[in-house]
Amino acid sequence: MTEFDDEPLSLSAHALAALQEFAAEEKQRVEKFESLYKASEDKFDEQQQANLDDIKIDDFKEDWQLSQFWYTDETARILGKALLEGADENTVIVVASAPSVYAAIKQFPQDEIPTKHIYLLEYDPRFKVLAGSEHFSTYDYHKPDDIPKHLRNKCHRLLIDPPFLEEECQTKSAQAAKNLLVKEDERLERTKSGDKKYKLISSTGERVYEVVTKNFADTRVTNFYPEHKNGLSNEFRCYANFESSYWKFADN
Repeated sequence: MTEFDDEPLSLSAHALAALQEFAAEEKQRVEKFESLYKASEDKFDEQQQANLDDIKIDDFKEDWQLSQFWYTDETARILGKALLEGADENTVIVVASAPSVYAAIKQFPQDEIPTKHIYLLEYDPRFKVLAGSEHFSTYDYHKPDDIPKHLRNKCHRLLIDPPFLEEECQTKSAQAAKNLLVKEDERLERTKSGDKKYKLISSTGERVYEVVTKNFADTRVTNFYPEHKNGLSNEFRCYANFESSYWKFADN
C-alpha cells in the first residue's frame, strides 16, 4: 500500500464542469422526450401538433445496440426528396428502419409534401412521437410477415435500411419489403405528373451488394453515397430501381 492509496479520486475543475454539463443536457433531453411522448399519446391540439412537428432526429439519442446511426442532415434530405419526387396525393410511402429520413421529411415545407400517406416502420417505439400513432408501426425485421394490415401490399414507394449487414437481416428485410410493396400488376402505374408510382430504395452497405441485388432483382447501385453523422466506417451505397434528380445508376 502506498501513501496515495487512501486518497479519494478527484476530478479537475474542468472535467467536473464538463461532466455536470453533460448530465444537465441529458436531463433536458429526457424531459423533452417525455413531454413529447405524452403529447403523442394525447388527443392533439394545435399547440401540441406544432411541438411534435418541430421534432428533429437529434432529439433521439442513438442506441448502438440497435444499430442506430443517424444519417447526416443532407443525406436524409436527399433520400426524403427522392421518395417524394413526382408523387401525388394518392401515393403511399413507407420509410422502414430509417427514422432520420422520416424526420427530415417532417421538416419539409408543406407544399413540398404531395401526400399525407407517409408511414414510419421502426423497431424502437420512441419514434411514435415522431410519426404519431396513425403513421407509426412497430417493425421487427425478424418477423417480416408481421406487416400492419393497412400497409400490406399498399406501399407504392419504399425506403428500407436494414439495421444489420448480415445476410439474414438483409433477406428478412427484403421479405418485409415484398409484403409492403404493391403487387406486380400495380407497379406500372403512373402518378398524376406521369412519374413512376412504384419506387424502391435500399440504403445499406456496399459489401452486401450481391445479397441486395439478389433480393431486389430490379434494383441497381447508384452513384449516391449515403453518409452518417457519426462517420460510420462501413461504406454505404444507395440501391434503387429508378434514377432521379439526386442520382444516376453507377453501373451504366
